[in-house]
Amino acid sequence: MEKLVTKAMLDKFYQDLSEAIYADVFVIGAGPSGLVCARELSKNGLKVFVIEQNNYLGGGFWIGGYYMNTITIREPANKLLDEIGIPYEKVSEGLFISYGPIACSKLIYETAISGTKFLQLTYLDDLVIKHNRVSGVVVNWSPTRALPRAITCVDPIALEGKFVVDASGHDAIAVKKLSQRKLLEIKGLGPLNIEVSEENVIKYTSEVYPGLVVCGMAVAETYGLNRMGPTFGSMLLSGKKASEIILKQLKN
Repeated sequence: MEKLVTKAMLDKFYQDLSEAIYADVFVIGAGPSGLVCARELSKNGLKVFVIEQNNYLGGGFWIGGYYMNTITIREPANKLLDEIGIPYEKVSEGLFISYGPIACSKLIYETAISGTKFLQLTYLDDLVIKHNRVSGVVVNWSPTRALPRAITCVDPIALEGKFVVDASGHDAIAVKKLSQRKLLEIKGLGPLNIEVSEENVIKYTSEVYPGLVVCGMAVAETYGLNRMGPTFGSMLLSGKKASEIILKQLKN
C-alpha cells in the first residue's frame, strides 16, 4: 500500500507540473489579489498556475491587523464578496467586516474549483524575457534558499507563458527583477492613507511591462502609492482588474 500511496501522489503532481511547462498565465503570489485574478482568468477558460513561496495559500487574507482574524472590506468590494459567497456584516456606511478563516478558505476553494492549479513551496527566481516581453517564469523550490550556497547547487526550471501577474504583495518580486535590470523603476511604498490608497491601487493596476501585469500591494510598491493597512477591498478589486487587462488582450 505504501508504494501505491507514493506513486499516486507522484503521478498526479508531476502531471500538473508537466502541464505548467506552458500556460496562459502565471500568477506570482496566492494572496487575495492573486487568488481573485487567477479565479477570474480560469473561469474564462485560461490555463492558470499560481506560484506561491509558502506551503499555505491565502497570504494576509487569513488575518487583519495585529493578528486579529477579522478583516475589513470597503464598498464596493462587498459586491465581489457576494459573488464569491463570502458572508460579511455591515459596520458603518461603506464599511464591512468578515471572518478571516471563512473569507480566505472560501476564496481559496472558489479559485481551486475554477480550474486554477497551484505550485506551492515554489519561489520566483527570475523571469523569462524574449523580444522585450516577459514570456514566462524561472522557479525553484523554496527550501533551497535556506541551504548555504557552498553545499548546494539546485538549478531552477523555466516555465513559459503568455502573461505573468505580480501579486506578490510588498515583495513585488517580479517587478524587482525588472528593476534590477534597469527595465522598470520602483518608487517604493508611501505612508498609510486608506481613502487614497485603496482607490489608487485599483486605478494603477496595469501592465507595467509587456507581458507583466501588477496587482495588489505590488502596485503600491511599484508606483509609490500609500499603504492602506488592514483592509482588503482594493486587493480583491485590483486582482479582478488585472484579470480584465489580460482577458482583453488574449480574447481579441
